[in-house]
Amino acid sequence: MTLRDRQKMRYLKTDEHGFTLIELMITVAIVAILAAIAYPSYTKYVQRGYRSEGIAMLSDAVARMERYYAQNNTYVGATLSTLGLSTDSKVTTLSSANSKYTLSFSGTPGATTYTLQVVPQDSQAKDTCGTMTINQAGAKTPTTAECWR
Repeated sequence: MTLRDRQKMRYLKTDEHGFTLIELMITVAIVAILAAIAYPSYTKYVQRGYRSEGIAMLSDAVARMERYYAQNNTYVGATLSTLGLSTDSKVTTLSSANSKYTLSFSGTPGATTYTLQVVPQDSQAKDTCGTMTINQAGAKTPTTAECWR
């Protein structure tokens, strides 16, 4: 074996560690594609979680309205403070724990009718369900089943 052959063999046996620029760029591209797919799903999941907070507020308020009706035989005079949702009688809207929804009456409660609503706030305002309402008969808007899960 000649000197030149030995030099070639030593060059071939050299272990070089690390990534080439092309390998690194391919990896970054793959991560970017995965993030582009995952982020919209994540935001939709987060919005659905906050939406359940708004639905819980509505459900609690509906139960309190029915209790109010059972005690007074009318919905007239019902406010957030008379329902026990606020200590301030001047409060007309109530924020959720994470401030993603505000609860209020849509109009004034009548003798046998009322409509409660939760309005999305901040980043939740981008939610496709938007403002959700429920009335004394249990009619809900929007009517999309996805919004009320």
